[in-house]
Amino acid sequence: MSAITDPPPKSFRLSMLVNDTRYRSYTFQFIALVLLIMLVSYLGANLVQNLADQGQNISYGFLGEPAGYDINQRPIPYENQDTHMRAAFVGVLNTLIVAFLGCLTATIIGVFAGVARLSQNWIVRKLMAIYVEAFRNVPVLIWILIIYTVMTAAMPAPNAFRGDTPAASMVLDAVAFTNRGVYVPAPIWGEGSMIVVLVFLASIAGAIYYRRYATKLLYDTGRLLPMGWPSLAILFVPTLLIFFILGQPISLDYPVLKGFNFGGGLHIRGSLIALWFALAVYTGAFIAENVRAGIQAVSHGQTEAAASLGLRPSRIMNLVVLPQALRVIIPPVISQYLNLTKNSSLAIAVGYMDVTGTLGGITLNQTGRAIETILLLMLFYLAISLAISGVMNAYNNAIKLKER
Repeated sequence: MSAITDPPPKSFRLSMLVNDTRYRSYTFQFIALVLLIMLVSYLGANLVQNLADQGQNISYGFLGEPAGYDINQRPIPYENQDTHMRAAFVGVLNTLIVAFLGCLTATIIGVFAGVARLSQNWIVRKLMAIYVEAFRNVPVLIWILIIYTVMTAAMPAPNAFRGDTPAASMVLDAVAFTNRGVYVPAPIWGEGSMIVVLVFLASIAGAIYYRRYATKLLYDTGRLLPMGWPSLAILFVPTLLIFFILGQPISLDYPVLKGFNFGGGLHIRGSLIALWFALAVYTGAFIAENVRAGIQAVSHGQTEAAASLGLRPSRIMNLVVLPQALRVIIPPVISQYLNLTKNSSLAIAVGYMDVTGTLGGITLNQTGRAIETILLLMLFYLAISLAISGVMNAYNNAIKLKER
């Protein structure tokens, strides 16, 4: 009886780079990469030569020069004699702030509207349909301008809060809504305040761990632990205890009407609020459709099985439908987050100084360094887009079905 043996491996030949399927894809990718490098090198050399013919060069030394302009909404200290680099950093922070707030608010609006679009109530279902169709079919720039115009026209001026019988009054003597923005109390960080913040962060981690433990216990044993009150207790009780033990190290600076405007507190400008709200409701309309599609992708038998066990509709949605729908919802929502972040570059339309308004606007006009500033803008938006995609893809991988 003769034994069956594998044929001896073939020796490598250059023709295998094209004819052998094991190497063909690598060959084409290598050729494409070489062509791309050659194209970029040619364009770069051509750009440098053209600039040299005009007596110019590519330099980022302008970032160390004084900016010479003010920024109205600044999360960190900034003066007009600071460098262009610091002005650009303030713009970056402003962009990140509105992108984070917009993504968070759009998610809340989108989930609520997406679930409501499948409501058994005809009025609720039609109202959400009108919202979705109205907002996603009108350019976001139009909504930004509409909301900003309504805010400046409908809100009272600061002088309306003056007098014995003022035309407007502060909410709880702490918050003032004006046509210049919203004035809210600002925190004053005293000695020991960092300890309170660290305890609060640890409490957040503890509440998340408890909810995960309760969910795992439910799946393993069927035992349902309460989540609401225990989570709130873990979140706030340790923080409040440390807060009072340390003698209340965090206090508030309340806004006070001084002359023709408010002083003290924290001023959230109307441009930020209008941009934030417009981006949120616009992107929320798209997320609502993603949520609706994800819910409808879950088999109806899952809902029927949960209802047969006596679960309330709200529990069915939270425990059965949405966890399974997330696997369908997350991938398109990533694109919506990226769109919202890039749409924030429209901020200059209402005077909100984001990175496009600082680095790509005033800095570009003052220095004439168009190539350098545009390259920096491209790198920033590329970096933030890759970061958002990486985080959301990691979350998507964590919740996707694990095949045995």
